[in-house]
Amino acid sequence: MVDCEHGQPNTVDDWSTHMMYSSKDSMAAKSRGLVRKIALAGCLLSASLTAYADLSDIKSKGTMTVATEDDYAPFNYIVDGKPEGFHKELLEDLKTYAKEQGFDVKQEILPWTGLLAAVSSGQYDMAFTGALVTDDRLRVFNFAPPFASAQHFFAKRKDDSSITDEMKSLCGKTVGLQAGSALLARLPELKAMLEKEGCATGDVVEYQSYPEAYADLANGRLDYVINALISINDLVKTRGDTFAKGFAVSGDGFAAWPVPKKSPELLEFLTGFMNHVRDNGRLAELQTKWFGEAFPAMPKTPISSVEQFHELAGMK
Repeated sequence: MVDCEHGQPNTVDDWSTHMMYSSKDSMAAKSRGLVRKIALAGCLLSASLTAYADLSDIKSKGTMTVATEDDYAPFNYIVDGKPEGFHKELLEDLKTYAKEQGFDVKQEILPWTGLLAAVSSGQYDMAFTGALVTDDRLRVFNFAPPFASAQHFFAKRKDDSSITDEMKSLCGKTVGLQAGSALLARLPELKAMLEKEGCATGDVVEYQSYPEAYADLANGRLDYVINALISINDLVKTRGDTFAKGFAVSGDGFAAWPVPKKSPELLEFLTGFMNHVRDNGRLAELQTKWFGEAFPAMPKTPISSVEQFHELAGMK
């Protein structure tokens, strides 16, 4: 996944189908990081050159087009050829809410690679998927009020008693996470936590995908893997015989819908929609069903700047 740093897919495949990605491949990891930076630059350039359809334009044409993906459980994925997940259900609520304001919602399913670039270039009005709020994305997009926590947690092997509920038990341990990801960008927060314990992280191993990291965790090549809360919850839900959930290793994080910065009316519309589904209980219902818990403490206003994000996430 290279376009503008995705919020990490986490489907756990058959371990035997994955090749190990280790520190021996550091040059490849650097190359992938360069590709991601180039892709992000493309997003920034396209954002500066494109005219966007704001809500008044959407109402004039009668349709809002949202881009979703189909391989990011539990947000959006396919089962027996049919869409499933949190966004599949919430999309029905969005369609009803939009209809009351005089327009339809059309869904276009895209692979993640290129999805945010397509939204930033004006091909679609918004991304209706589980995108993580990051500094880089905030230079291109505003984010609707978050619908879920993306705080960073870790998974360990269920039978590993050397990692406890104390921070110091991570001292010197080997950690895995996705190369070029939002998770990697916030690793310094964990390093600071460990410094307070008088120690440091062990080796940091970067992977092209999370299934590969989980495979190495299962076979003992890693001690723990860092991912966003919902991804860790989903991993333990599906592979609780092998993995256990650890504690938080970052400040707060947020999953939210990216909206082009030149579409303030659309951002206001989505804020109203979030207020609607929060007030009628639908949001908490779907959060509990798909994420394993509700998130009543999420910010109720849009996130539109790096400074605001850092303050909300406790990164200052």
